Amino acid sequence: MAYDELLADRIRHILKSRHVVFTEKKMMGGIGFMVDDKLCIGIFRNELMCRVHPEKMPDYLERTGARQMMHGKRQMKGYLNIADEGFDMDSDLEFWVQACLLFNPLAKSSKKKK
Repeated sequence: MAYDELLADRIRHILKSRHVVFTEKKMMGGIGFMVDDKLCIGIFRNELMCRVHPEKMPDYLERTGARQMMHGKRQMKGYLNIADEGFDMDSDLEFWVQACLLFNPLAKSSKKKK
């Protein structure tokens, strides 16, 4: 198991309960939940990977378990990693899913590989 299946099930449950149309895509040894063909939220190792509004990052970084996502030494604008203490409670996980869903309509799609 490359990622936390229980966490994936919890995310699926929240998305389905909100009637969100989504697909799943294996990526980077984890799983991404795609909404409107854009990465919305995912799991990398056993942490959440959240795609959120960059302007709200300072507020989000104050929450338990949240940190800026890094790619090597480069900060990933609009992406957070959330450690398990930041989503143990269902209400915390719902907060992160909602934050990602709010940004999704504004997010740009990745370029499709041919």
